[in-house]
Amino acid sequence: MRHHLYNPGFMFVKEPIEFNKHTDSELLRFCLGATMYMPGTQDFAGKIISGWLPELTSMVLCFEDACPADKVYEAEANSLALLDILVDAIEDGSLDIDRVPLIFCRVRSIGQFHRFAQQLTVRQSKLLCGFNFPKFNSRNGEAYFNYLKQLNDELGEILYGMPILEDSKVAFKESRMGELMAVREILDDYKDIVLQVRVGATDFSSCFGARRGVDYSIYDILTVREILSDILNVFSRNNDYVVSGPVWEYFRAPKEMMFEDLPKIDIEDRLLRRHRIFNEEVDGLLREVILDKANGFVGRTVIHPTHIRFVNALQAVTREEYNDAMQILNTNSGVVKSTQANKMNEIAPHTNWARKVAMRAKAYGVIENEKRYVELFGV
Repeated sequence: MRHHLYNPGFMFVKEPIEFNKHTDSELLRFCLGATMYMPGTQDFAGKIISGWLPELTSMVLCFEDACPADKVYEAEANSLALLDILVDAIEDGSLDIDRVPLIFCRVRSIGQFHRFAQQLTVRQSKLLCGFNFPKFNSRNGEAYFNYLKQLNDELGEILYGMPILEDSKVAFKESRMGELMAVREILDDYKDIVLQVRVGATDFSSCFGARRGVDYSIYDILTVREILSDILNVFSRNNDYVVSGPVWEYFRAPKEMMFEDLPKIDIEDRLLRRHRIFNEEVDGLLREVILDKANGFVGRTVIHPTHIRFVNALQAVTREEYNDAMQILNTNSGVVKSTQANKMNEIAPHTNWARKVAMRAKAYGVIENEKRYVELFGV
């Protein structure tokens, strides 16, 4: 799999790499980008085989929120069938394994995780990248990861876990830090199979009866902003974990998202000044992704296919960012003037930033400047 396959003619300064579930986890955790959730009941195998959505690089088959309780068994059977169909297609040559997105399953509970996992065959597990654990907390976290470790041993495959922090104990101030530190202790014990930490901002908003509108961001909801800040504080320090951003819930039909005649603009500047670029749904998503990057999130959950290319394109690194990062990583210590001669690069405090930029550059590529983002969107 490789990012930006929907735009094969785009000229990168540095091309993004190919990756799959066996890519070194230190890099793979940066590669997920826009991870699309869909109901586990949805028949998606044919679309993967046909290459219908070339921008799709990671997906989640959901047995929880997106799946009615009375359809869980159907979703399990459908997901197992999807894996079988894809393996068959790879074996008969009708599908290139390098064009299969990273596939995860979002389980419903510990019990349902056990039941589904016990049905997995070694053959199916070769195409499964792992599991998302919803409502993850200090009470259920050990059970999830302990069983995941056993499953890896039984199948002889690497299957990752991604906890989703959306619990009310994280939402509420009086319990938040104790809960986050307790969760961190669990994850530290299983760090080699923790791919990302994910967040559920919709659930957090629900705790306070709040919902962001299309014309402002999740960072404008004060209670949720505070929660996200503390999550980043606990898990992204020293780049220990990659934390992905929350879902943006607004979208338009694809036919309304054609922008071939857009001028060459500095997209970040215009968005942050709230100058209209596309439409309010897309502009809102892009503005939030820019703020994600500024705060340390990498990628995000998406619930509509039209969001994928926008999220992944904005993960690409500009030449100036890349040159700064390389200068920092290749200088022993001290302070140096940037290659653009427009900023100070202080080696020690900027090293963690530079490492993150270097990983994003590998995963999403390097582009000339911010004005090229619009071209990379390919819309």
